[in-house]
Amino acid sequence: NYGPVFEEQPVHTLFPEGSAEEKVTLACRARASPPATYRWKMNGTELKMEPDSRYRLVAGDLVISNPVKAKDAGSYQCVASNSRGTVVSREASLRFGCNLCSLFLFLFPTGLSYRWLLNEFPNFIPADGRRFVSQTTGNLYIAKTEASDLGNYSCFATSHIDFITKSVFSKFSRLSLAAEDARQYAPSIKARFPADTYALAGQMVTLECFAFGNPVPRIKWRKLDGSQSSKWIGSEPLLQIQDVGFEDEGTYECEAENTKGRDTYQGRIIIQAQPEWLKVITDTEADIGSDLRWSCAAAGKPRPAVRWLRDGQPLTSQNRIEVSGGELRFSKLVLEDSGMYQCVAENKHGTVYASAELTVQALAPDFRLNPVKRLIPAARSGKVIIPCQPRAAPKATVLWTKGTELLINSSRVTITTDGTLILQNISKSDEGKYTCFAENFMGKANSTGILSVRDATKITLAPSSADINVGENLTLQCHASHDPTMDLTFTWSLDDFPIDFDKSEGHYRRASVKEAIGDLSIFNAQLKHSGRYTCTAQTVVDSASESATLTVRGPPGPPGGVVVRDIGDTSIQLSWSRGFDNHSPIARYIIEARTLLSSKWKQMRTNPVNIEGNAETAQVVNLIPWMDYEFRVLASNILGVGEPSLPSSKIRTKEAAPTVAPSGLSGGGGAPNELIINWTPTLRDYQNGDGFGYILSFRKKGTQGWLTARVPHAESLHYVYRNESIGPYTPFEVKIKAYNRKGEGPESLTAIVYSAEEEPKVAPFRVMAKAVLSSEMDVSWEPIEQGDMTGVLLGYEIRYWKDGDKEEAADRVRTAGLVTSAHVTGLNPNTKYHVSVRAYNRAGTGPPSPSTNVTTTKPPPKRPPGNISWTFSGSTVSIKWDPVVAKADESAVTGYKV
Repeated sequence: NYGPVFEEQPVHTLFPEGSAEEKVTLACRARASPPATYRWKMNGTELKMEPDSRYRLVAGDLVISNPVKAKDAGSYQCVASNSRGTVVSREASLRFGCNLCSLFLFLFPTGLSYRWLLNEFPNFIPADGRRFVSQTTGNLYIAKTEASDLGNYSCFATSHIDFITKSVFSKFSRLSLAAEDARQYAPSIKARFPADTYALAGQMVTLECFAFGNPVPRIKWRKLDGSQSSKWIGSEPLLQIQDVGFEDEGTYECEAENTKGRDTYQGRIIIQAQPEWLKVITDTEADIGSDLRWSCAAAGKPRPAVRWLRDGQPLTSQNRIEVSGGELRFSKLVLEDSGMYQCVAENKHGTVYASAELTVQALAPDFRLNPVKRLIPAARSGKVIIPCQPRAAPKATVLWTKGTELLINSSRVTITTDGTLILQNISKSDEGKYTCFAENFMGKANSTGILSVRDATKITLAPSSADINVGENLTLQCHASHDPTMDLTFTWSLDDFPIDFDKSEGHYRRASVKEAIGDLSIFNAQLKHSGRYTCTAQTVVDSASESATLTVRGPPGPPGGVVVRDIGDTSIQLSWSRGFDNHSPIARYIIEARTLLSSKWKQMRTNPVNIEGNAETAQVVNLIPWMDYEFRVLASNILGVGEPSLPSSKIRTKEAAPTVAPSGLSGGGGAPNELIINWTPTLRDYQNGDGFGYILSFRKKGTQGWLTARVPHAESLHYVYRNESIGPYTPFEVKIKAYNRKGEGPESLTAIVYSAEEEPKVAPFRVMAKAVLSSEMDVSWEPIEQGDMTGVLLGYEIRYWKDGDKEEAADRVRTAGLVTSAHVTGLNPNTKYHVSVRAYNRAGTGPPSPSTNVTTTKPPPKRPPGNISWTFSGSTVSIKWDPVVAKADESAVTGYKV
């Protein structure tokens, strides 16, 4: 049997007035044996469950029919009882909310949000930095008025209560601007958070701060102790802290600043918390006449007050019971102290309950659950421990006998305070019957066991200490002798922790299955396998142990404390502390680094080039200026390179002028009178500093003076120079170099870049077209002269169109390079075509050649030869067929293909 334990307790409930529901239910269910009975209290007074009452019980639930605010609003508690005791539930309030009353007359806490309308719905005013709507007061603030602010304003308030949302408008108010004020003035904070803001731990806290000023002030937030949490959500006028905790408590400052000055405001956030258990009471069984101390502790702010209940009633100090805050003490327990106890912690933010059952026992000694072991084996010259643990309340007085001899404490015999018998330096004469007698005021009992003396277990071959390298194998020997009537087992431990062979990942294996041999084999030894190994040979009566030390040598451990100092543009000084040498001297160190551009670690050049094993500092050289680096150090010895250190903190090398000229200098194309220069943007690795850009130098080939242009931004990749004097396809000499705020870098080699091309000015001549088949023709021409070029000749374009069609509808075929003929396919049979040829370059196509005409041939006959026959004569075959006669729209037959 056990007392009631709540499984479901009532919760705060809101009942909407005017609801269609005709009842409200407050839940209560407790686990108990025998089953619990239930009662309910309202505002501390027990409710009467009369047949015609509006209150009735359904299992443990309280059902209120036709609830009325005037009679039923209040605080409710469930009381659960059985023969073991009584417990009370937490308090739950029943509230009534208005359905029809005004938005601002709600009697219970609501969530209100505010917005403002300008002139009409739904033209809501945005929070744009110049305007701000306080969610604390509902006020609209305008930092600096403008002509667009003229109009009629209405406050739009929305209530959020449970799942009900309601909104209401205020009357429209007119905002008129007397005159536009262009003067500038310093900020003045108008919307501010309270001097003291109280919040419960776990909630979200919102602080408001908004200032008038021209220009519109910027708002910045800070905590005076300098800390800033990742839980901050800042959006200028608002600072929101999610899941607020005690670490967020403190003084906060908002600062409004513009070019004319600044204004500040400070206020505190004070964090409070509902009670939360740190320590609770648990079900306890105690002996009659014994003392008991129970304690419970709760955290909370304000500090929770603690009180005690017994079977649902307040418990105060009396006679043998002392109540002191979270402490409850009993002296000399009696049976009547049994019952259900509750520790209650409460502050203004809430109440928590902890329940436990106290059972006071009075029992005569009883060995049925824990008799003395029937057969007690013991090793010669060893020690045996024989417990005597009868169930008894109060604790029993214990005596031991061997046969009829009463045993008392001596050099070889010890009877402990809990009744345990200990025999040492055992000999054959100690064999016999041993009886434990137990007695208290409730009665007496005894239990007997027989002691049998066996041969002692001894280690005959102990493991030997060894020294090996990582990856090697080893066997530690362990042999033992024992009493032949008993089973022998071997166990191994490393530094006093038992070895689990199933979880050793194959490193450990028992080397023999012979009864007296317990050798341990170690495979592929690792550094973690170093230590003190202990072999224990054990029987049910005794054990023997021997130990040996295994040293596993390996690559060094990771160095520690990596620190960067003396940061230059291409070098830094790095220092570290020695790690474990893992039993083999450190020979040298390696330094690696990675940049923000790559997650891959690379070995760095150092000064000195080879870092000796006794060094703890070195210079890293050949670094990239203005680059973010992390460094790590690795140690090595004759057995290999060890694990790397943790990365250093990130540093950035100092800036320097560029040292590499931009590459990929080229250009060309564009519109007439333009010179376009292209290059490959310089990678971040080679920029060496902030304020990066390019300096171009260019001149018409064969002239003296250079023109220059500065192109800012590292990602720039072309420059366009326009001048009416630039002729088509004019060669320019071009150079490029990089600059940053530390200076200019080296110039590139000179490249030749041509200005924009023009379309070819002359046409090919002597154009000839010849029909080849019914759908194909060959076209040839004489090329244009090289001196007539205004750009790079890319090829020729053949245009052809049917007689009767316009040239604009012509089909086109292009050739590439300097070829002067083309084969055109896809023509219609027996059709006259006009053909012209043009040259083209990147600027377009040139003028057409005079057109020439060509007519494609008729198609071949469609009918095949018929009546084919053949004869053999020696090595000859003779074939005959009926000839094919072409029709009028077919070309004449000129031959046959066999």
